[in-house]
Amino acid sequence: MTTTGYHTGVLISAAAFFAMLALDIAVPAVVLSAMAILRWLMSLEIGSTTMTKRAA
Repeated sequence: MTTTGYHTGVLISAAAFFAMLALDIAVPAVVLSAMAILRWLMSLEIGSTTMTKRAA
């Protein structure tokens, strides 16, 4: 393999590694954010139901 080909291969490998590393961090962050938003929305709904029951 030529020196230019070797450096190109190393560059592509490093880029792929860091792209996967970014996805490894981003995907769980999106999932946890979605879970937090859903929990927050459910707590709002439960809170409004509780307030209605107390008023009745």
